[in-house]
Amino acid sequence: MKKTFLFLLITNIVTAQETFTRKDSLHGGLRFERTCFDVLRYNLDIMVLPRAKKIKGNNEIVFKVVENTKKIQVDLFDNMQIDSIIWNKQKLDYNREFNAVFVSFPSELKKETTQSIQFFYQGNPVVARNAPWDGGFVFNKDKNGKDWIGVAVQGTGASLWYPCKDSQSDEPENGASVKVAVPNGLMNVSNGRFIGSEKLKNDFTRWDWEVKNPINNYTITLNIGDYVHIHDNHKGLDLDYYVLSYNEEKARKHFEEVKPMMDCFQSKFGDYPFKEDGYKLVETPYLGMEHQSAVAYGNKFLKGYLGNDLSRTGIGLTFDYITIHESGHEWFGNSITSKDIADMWIHEGFTQYTEIVFVECQLGYEKAMQYAKGLQKNVFNSSPIIGNYGVNNEGSGDMYPKGALLLNTLRHVINDDTKWWKLILDYSTTFRHKIIDTETVIAFFNKESGMDLTTVFNQYLRQTSIPKLEYKIENKRLFYKWTTDETNFFMPIDIKINGKSKRIYPVNSWVKSNFKVKPTDKIEVSDNFFVKKSFENN
Repeated sequence: MKKTFLFLLITNIVTAQETFTRKDSLHGGLRFERTCFDVLRYNLDIMVLPRAKKIKGNNEIVFKVVENTKKIQVDLFDNMQIDSIIWNKQKLDYNREFNAVFVSFPSELKKETTQSIQFFYQGNPVVARNAPWDGGFVFNKDKNGKDWIGVAVQGTGASLWYPCKDSQSDEPENGASVKVAVPNGLMNVSNGRFIGSEKLKNDFTRWDWEVKNPINNYTITLNIGDYVHIHDNHKGLDLDYYVLSYNEEKARKHFEEVKPMMDCFQSKFGDYPFKEDGYKLVETPYLGMEHQSAVAYGNKFLKGYLGNDLSRTGIGLTFDYITIHESGHEWFGNSITSKDIADMWIHEGFTQYTEIVFVECQLGYEKAMQYAKGLQKNVFNSSPIIGNYGVNNEGSGDMYPKGALLLNTLRHVINDDTKWWKLILDYSTTFRHKIIDTETVIAFFNKESGMDLTTVFNQYLRQTSIPKLEYKIENKRLFYKWTTDETNFFMPIDIKINGKSKRIYPVNSWVKSNFKVKPTDKIEVSDNFFVKKSFENN
């Protein structure tokens, strides 16, 4: 396998020695200057100059005042120049501290009023070294030598390229408009619906897009290239694909996979969350990203992950990883968003689980469980899945496979598929277009399952190791227990004795079974539970 995914998982791990600075808390924290206002809408209007690798323009930020204030925090990377900030035709004073811009008003803004500022800026945004794993712009050329430009900023922050309240805790609930002017002969594709284009006087054309739904900052995007547009419709849902002109025929065939994917995901997770904005795949010069209603696609029209199978089972080559995974984010990450990126497993764990779900829809339960088992090899257990709160810090890359395997384990703990699929559907619909945290997820799963799963969540999310099932035979009885970092850990698990299934209920001390076994009996622990196993052979 190429080093791509596994290498990047390792380098994305949080270490215990990591320290944080004032800059981190300004980005990740929720001080008064952020919580005193609620963003209602962004109206972004910029020009991209490919030769200079520069952007310039403005963002109108419409917001409701939550608490009386004379100052708010807006974010923009400090390498970007601020030209002016306008409110009620007045130029506002501001001061900058790292990437935070503290905007001062001449009089106090009153609670419950609606306000707007127009933030004019320009500069050369950070260029990504390895998008989407590090944030920034990608300035590339297609094989015809035409400009091909994209941006991906998850984790790094949307303020890398436009001024905003750069926190996942606040989304513009009234949507956004994204207007991007590019040189004639190129097209820009952004989120939502295409409203129209206008030729400007300077050999540029402006492309206008409108988003109706709430949208998180990092998924607002632009894609500039020599695109052709492919339109389709599946059961009333608009499907639009924007690919480089010479890839049109290939894309028409390859993207047929979207239709069975939509059937599967809508049956399990509810209706597509952004029907008003449509669904798009946009070919990008980087691998992919879950940009809401404009999913970035760079998997080169291959099956698997750039032609590789992350599960090493062969099953991962039966579908396009980027199409399925990034589209799964429309439900988990875009519709349901974590308040702090420390809880990014709410995006990535659930979304990698959608891959297992898609395999089950297409190939059946057994193949899905094989795929899930294959993902176990991608877990390193080097640090917790949950990161540090308030400092813009993600947890370890284990959030992808370990998060998915936690969910697969919970399915088998609950041991009732009717209840499980109802729980997953209800989770998706209950928190549709909402911002939540880990505690909310745990409370919901506890309530809907009728079980206390708190210690299970805590062990997989907040601890480094996974549960270890120890078992032994003494005096013709099976003894078993859990070894965990989480105290009072409780999780039932299924075993087989000579091929016959049994459910046992270990705790953190030895439990004596109520059934007899012989030393020669074959004991197997179900692979559908992501645990370590240790048999003590006396």
